Amino acid sequence: MLKFGDVVMSVASIAVIFALIAGPLEMVLFSALSISDMNNWGYTVSLIVSFLLGALISGYAFAGKIWEARREAITKITVLWAALVMLFAIIVPATVVDWGPTAKEEFRAANHGTTLSTSEWVTWEYMYLDMFTFLIVGMALVLGFIGLYVGSMLRKPEKS
Repeated sequence: MLKFGDVVMSVASIAVIFALIAGPLEMVLFSALSISDMNNWGYTVSLIVSFLLGALISGYAFAGKIWEARREAITKITVLWAALVMLFAIIVPATVVDWGPTAKEEFRAANHGTTLSTSEWVTWEYMYLDMFTFLIVGMALVLGFIGLYVGSMLRKPEKS
């Protein structure tokens, strides 16, 4: 049976595997796939691959414990993983210096140079952060569930 400690260990292993895969993959794919300032395909693809591989490897490693109550176990692990990812998605804008100017640039480009009041800019940046968080958490949920399920299927438990 999957205990809470096992769920935490599984999520921690997803996070470690993600970190080990994401960094090198981002360096390779960013230069290979990012063509212009507004095209972040290298980062996006590396994020998708890292989310999926992290969950896949963790699902394989914890297959024995996941197998007993597969849907419930995968759901618990995925939700805790998505919560951890959400915390980082909320923290990222505070640590990235150009987050606000980027949000403004994208708004101005989409709205032909329109400018907003300070209050409207704050609201726009909140919406920008909410959409970023929605997309990142959505990817973590979907790819985490798929990765854990497939990973656990790759290593079936031995019958006694």
